[in-house]
Amino acid sequence: MLRVTTNSITLSEVKCYAASLERVVQVDIYHAAGLPTANSSLLILLDGQDLPTVHFNQWLTQAWRIDAYGPLVIAAIHAGSDRKMEYGVVGAPDYMGRGAKADLHALFIKDQLLQLLNDNLGINSFSSYSIAGFSLGGLTAFDLAWGQVLPFSRVGVFSGSLWWRSVDQDDPIYQDSKHRIIHQKVQQTICNNPQLRFFFQCGGLDENNDRNKNGIIDSIDDTVDLLHGLEQKGFIKGEHLAYLEIPTGKHNLETWLEAMPHFFEWGWSNKFRNA
Repeated sequence: MLRVTTNSITLSEVKCYAASLERVVQVDIYHAAGLPTANSSLLILLDGQDLPTVHFNQWLTQAWRIDAYGPLVIAAIHAGSDRKMEYGVVGAPDYMGRGAKADLHALFIKDQLLQLLNDNLGINSFSSYSIAGFSLGGLTAFDLAWGQVLPFSRVGVFSGSLWWRSVDQDDPIYQDSKHRIIHQKVQQTICNNPQLRFFFQCGGLDENNDRNKNGIIDSIDDTVDLLHGLEQKGFIKGEHLAYLEIPTGKHNLETWLEAMPHFFEWGWSNKFRNA
């Protein structure tokens, strides 16, 4: 284990063998200097391997208002070389078979992650559990929260790959209303936690695709449609649902870090709302 403390933030790089995935998984643990306590909340971030490229540790020092958000532990899980198979929707691979190992990735989080954190922080439970991800990681985070792999209370979806579909969009039979996998899952299942809260972010420059030619890029259409689907399930805009659209935002870590303070404010200080 490598542990470094700089500018009031401690970063611990830990590894363990994930039996379900049959590979070694690295988890980067970020928290305020000093050992966290039992009243700490946990935020799981997917695609943790990408965060050092934008100097996430230093960014946290500047952007993370620790005094406002309370004791918070961030566990950033590194994806493996088989990311497109391990990420996705549990039990529902896409039309190319991607996401076939999503259930095994979920097992690692359910069965091993908390033990790993306990071994390294001495905490066997947290005051609350949240999960967030970017792009395909955002889709995965939503699915894990919806399925309550852990007792999640918040989920952050940054430019989520909510287009994930069971039929190729170029197939003549393709329909948004039938073949977007996560939209269908929400429509056909019940969330075990009706108080779960959702934060979505999209960038106006996320992509150029507009499959239905309505003048709105697909990533925004897919996100707004999912928000509507959640509203139909009883989740309330402004209470359970928040949406942040950054007009100049792109599909990159720089944009997602721009949105991250809004996510922290919304999730841990309740100051942010976009009703």
